[in-house]
Amino acid sequence: MNMKRWIALGAAVLLFVVAAGINTVSSIMSMNWQSVMEDQLAPAGGQMEQVVEEGDARNRIALLRVDGIIQDTGAASPLFATTGYNHQAFMEQLEMIREDNSVKGVVLYVNSPGGGVVESSDIHDKLVEIKEEKDIPVYVSMGSMAASGGYYISAPADKIFVHKETLTGSIGVIMESVNYGGFAEEHGIDFVTIKSGEYKDIMSPTRDMTEEERNMLQTMLNDSYERFVDVIEAGRGMSEAEVKKWADGRIMNGGQAVEAKLADETGRLEDAIAGLRADHDLDKAQVFEYGMDAGFGSLFGVKMQSLFQGDLESRIIGQVLSDYNSPRMMYLYGEK
Repeated sequence: MNMKRWIALGAAVLLFVVAAGINTVSSIMSMNWQSVMEDQLAPAGGQMEQVVEEGDARNRIALLRVDGIIQDTGAASPLFATTGYNHQAFMEQLEMIREDNSVKGVVLYVNSPGGGVVESSDIHDKLVEIKEEKDIPVYVSMGSMAASGGYYISAPADKIFVHKETLTGSIGVIMESVNYGGFAEEHGIDFVTIKSGEYKDIMSPTRDMTEEERNMLQTMLNDSYERFVDVIEAGRGMSEAEVKKWADGRIMNGGQAVEAKLADETGRLEDAIAGLRADHDLDKAQVFEYGMDAGFGSLFGVKMQSLFQGDLESRIIGQVLSDYNSPRMMYLYGEK
């Protein structure tokens, strides 16, 4: 694009941002502030309990949801935050369940392509802790996708329900980066790198990776892969050979997962809840789930998300405004 087009584009973006701000302020002015203030009195972190099925409040089933990529975006760029999976909030929910003596069982709904190695491990370890400390069952219901890290967090469940068309599996680890060194050289762009050690710029997007560097990273990935296999062995009661028969990154549908012993039964969320009730004498238990208070950040995030869903140039600007993610190991199926 020439300079005039960039200036016009910049002016258009500025007008869109102003318009989004006006719409957001209008939305805020029309909010029920009494309700908002009441929400602030909810449990720590804005977590509110919502009853899904009425029943005995002394014996409850907690319904949890992991919907989206499992990654911790932290507190960075809250202005442009969008709704979706919130790792910190989810870990808080798990801790609240651990401390709540009225919770007698957990149903975890997973609809995720996976995500970060660390975040997936966080969830897995906390679920195991809850099972062991509270001696309560954890059932999993898989949605349209429960792949890679989505399967990792499902593995410790006492029983896994899967839809016949669920996309699951993808057991393995991946690490990616973009190498635009050739493109930069072609366009006369020169990168100057000053580093303290030979490997400080490993996986740099401006140069080719050496064979030694590739071997170093492969060793790291292999370690994470073996931990993934160990998690499935322990959670599913399978041998290493049985797990590795399917742990080559392949994906499968729900029916194939049951045949491979990676899932127990075909069914939907309501079947998982009914199964937990029947298997553990919780017929009269109340079912509840947590909800987050939707405040200004989420509202403005939705505005910004809709703003940058347009043409390529707008999406490029949106990407520039988003957080920078360095290459890292992921239990993830599909694109980032």
